[in-house]
Amino acid sequence: MDLKVKRFKLKAPDAIVLILVLLILASIFTYVLPTGEYTRVLDSAKGVNVVDPYSYHPIERNPVSFWGILQAVPRGLNESAEIINFLLIIGGIFGILKGTGALDSVLKMAMVKLKGRERLIIPVILIFWGLGGAIIGNFEECLAFLPLHITLCLALGFDSITGVALGMCGVGVGYIGAILNPFTIITAQKIADVPILSGIELRIVSFIVLMAITIVYIYIYAGKIQKNPKLSPMYEQDLKSPYRENDLLSKDISFTVKQKLALAIFVLGIVVLVYGVVVHHFYLTEIAAVFVGTGILCGLAGGLSLNETVRHFVKGAENLVYAAICVGFARAITVIMMDGKILDVIVYGFSNMVQGLPLQISAVGMFVLQSFINIFIPSGTGQAVISMPIMTPLADVIGLTRQTAVLAFQFGDGITNLFTPTAGDLMAAIAIGGISYGKWFKWFWKLMGLWYIACSVILIIATIIGYGPV
Repeated sequence: MDLKVKRFKLKAPDAIVLILVLLILASIFTYVLPTGEYTRVLDSAKGVNVVDPYSYHPIERNPVSFWGILQAVPRGLNESAEIINFLLIIGGIFGILKGTGALDSVLKMAMVKLKGRERLIIPVILIFWGLGGAIIGNFEECLAFLPLHITLCLALGFDSITGVALGMCGVGVGYIGAILNPFTIITAQKIADVPILSGIELRIVSFIVLMAITIVYIYIYAGKIQKNPKLSPMYEQDLKSPYRENDLLSKDISFTVKQKLALAIFVLGIVVLVYGVVVHHFYLTEIAAVFVGTGILCGLAGGLSLNETVRHFVKGAENLVYAAICVGFARAITVIMMDGKILDVIVYGFSNMVQGLPLQISAVGMFVLQSFINIFIPSGTGQAVISMPIMTPLADVIGLTRQTAVLAFQFGDGITNLFTPTAGDLMAAIAIGGISYGKWFKWFWKLMGLWYIACSVILIIATIIGYGPV
């Protein structure tokens, strides 16, 4: 008798299923964990509400029921409306650009130019997004270009993981290095009473080291996939990917005047976007507005009628509906923790863990704890406002410089941005690529481990040199 034994294989849950499980766990924690909070006070000199580090006190329990979980989902969607709208608009604009044929023509040119040197795009794109994250705080903006990254990577023989990683790992390194990042490093230094943008030399070194590690890691991985596509965990899915352009080089694609004009308008729109972000501090709403105008002009210049432009916009937006839903659902986790009054409890518990340790271990401990706090408070600015008023006096007590405490914060804030399911941007990114959280984590954990080692070594060096000025 021929007996066939089926191997049990654990299947990674869908991103939304995973988020729903975390919502339930967060609700359970509101029943189990003690409840407490810090008093927030307005620091008029700094212009922010900060935590009084000595004001932690127990408060009455406020558990979140099943009804509260259900309400947290639409509340999370409402609170994430800005980024959800941004994602849908971005998807629509790329749908228009694809509809003009300009995108296909650009991809064909790229493939011809990079023939035999396909992996050169890896350092170029990673450094571009890394500098954007480190200098002006780009992160969500990267989501707009992931469809193009994925399409290009699939056309060049890589996979969708490579396409997502080129953008997300780039901005991830930017946030860890945080050379001039206004949302993390400047906010943290203001709260810690450290001279603004001081200590930049070590941050530049950190950025270079982390970027080099990331380039090598992705370069090696992409080379393996290019040689044997079946090694990709996304092999089957990528065969049916909406971003795949089958036999692109076999098509007779002429780069028409209208297509060139559409592409030129798109590039001009990017220039306007960068100018607005740098000079006028544009954020998602303003950036989305630039894309709306750019998309309309691209469609008309590319030879599409108004009806065709709308049709391609809707088709493109459909590709990002799932990603947009992930963002809102992920935000619901934070809603539950805030309603249940357990966020401050987590910060208080973590801060107590690093007291009494040797100096170098304390610095690394601060970094590790900040990375855990980031899982619960994925907003860099929000984390700085809550944790830095606690970590600053803690650093004074244990003998660390405040600059080192800020460095531990920036490392911790950035390093788990590409790991935690509570980060809406990450969940949106892997949803755009059709990548399950399990497959992403299986690919990413080794790189994250290398980042942890590098950051820990840099923090130990910071304690040895008395990283300052204060």
